[in-house]
Amino acid sequence: MVSIIYSTTDTVDTAKTIARSLVKEKLVACAHIIPRIESVYRWQGKIEETTECVLLAKTTDRNVEKAIQKIRSLHPYEIPEIIVFPPIGGLKEYLDYIEMETA
Repeated sequence: MVSIIYSTTDTVDTAKTIARSLVKEKLVACAHIIPRIESVYRWQGKIEETTECVLLAKTTDRNVEKAIQKIRSLHPYEIPEIIVFPPIGGLKEYLDYIEMETA
């Protein structure tokens, strides 16, 4: 089965560093970086607003925990946003590609 890992980062450079490491170690088949989002959130009792990047990484269920640990080890945030989504479907050939690239 395939999973999508969603994470936000402080900069595009951080997102690229994480993405390259995940792909190099075959923990994910590929990653997309959305360079600019506006975030509003509560942190330590205060409402914060900041610009962040989104990292979307495609992997297999067997690699999710290792990928999460790798993201956490490279991430500058104290508690990084890392959420895993299971896709409900997709193009079989693309799903096969993810399986092949993370084996």
